[in-house]
Amino acid sequence: MTSLTLLNRALGPALIGPDPRLGGLAPDHVLHCFAPVNEVHGPDAYRELVLEPLRAAFPLGEERVDIRLAGHYKDGDWVASSGHIAGLFTRDLFGIPATGRSAMVRFGRFERHEHGMIVETILIIDLPALMMQAGCWPCGPAMGPVFPAPGPRTHDGVVAPDDAGGEASLALVNAMIGGLHEFDGSLKSMGMRGYWTEDFWWFGPAPIGNFKGHADYERGHQLPFLTAFPDRVGGNHRARIGEGAYVASCGWPSITATHTGGGWLGLAPTGKPVTMRVMDFWRREDSRLAENWVMIDIPDLLGQMGIDVFERMRVLTQRTPTG
Repeated sequence: MTSLTLLNRALGPALIGPDPRLGGLAPDHVLHCFAPVNEVHGPDAYRELVLEPLRAAFPLGEERVDIRLAGHYKDGDWVASSGHIAGLFTRDLFGIPATGRSAMVRFGRFERHEHGMIVETILIIDLPALMMQAGCWPCGPAMGPVFPAPGPRTHDGVVAPDDAGGEASLALVNAMIGGLHEFDGSLKSMGMRGYWTEDFWWFGPAPIGNFKGHADYERGHQLPFLTAFPDRVGGNHRARIGEGAYVASCGWPSITATHTGGGWLGLAPTGKPVTMRVMDFWRREDSRLAENWVMIDIPDLLGQMGIDVFERMRVLTQRTPTG
């Protein structure tokens, strides 16, 4: 049964965890996960290290899925989802102190399935955003405003099966990504203004933030990022799928670079080689891209640069480590 057919089934309660329509977790399931969890093998470990802590932290929590699409890429059938885990944050999560108040934390998830079971999951949760909501983000201020990223402006992000247009969306994204590799020190060299609408939204992870339109995005993220990582190289995609006006892409990692420039997140250059775990969800509007939801495993990236955000947070909150 194809991903598109599976997604045509009605979805039950919005529980935190794998999409139940794709079947259970395979015995040899592999989870590529955000820091500090990282790689997990087997369904029991997935439940113990990720799902149970999330459900305990948000006992009445739910997944509010804003975007979901399916497709085939190279070695398998994938379903990609993005949205928020929302609820009352009542128990500490990965050392982040519970607030007892409502919270929303964005997630991105790619699931590859075979023979009625999920065999591979790639998952990022924006833990820095949850730290900010708990008042314990231990590093510098955000590059732009941080707020829960809304769903698509067109309210059609949960794509209907067999929705046409996926090939056109993929072609536009691939052309845009090709332009990114043309950077020669000038933003004009990449031709990005030809790929995006004038009023596009770029919804980034904390502590990068959210930006509206070309000038705001170039000032707040693009130029500082390119300055900090001028030799970055993309690729190594695990999945890139398109359906309707939407495209989802994920690499683990998808970028390799060296941190040789200053300014990004207020950091001085470290000279460290790094890799980046990245997910992107795009919405096409006619012949241009209108919205982009971006997930980056920031704690993993900063850890490679010698910054342990979890240890800093522990010191900031004056908590002793457990376990």
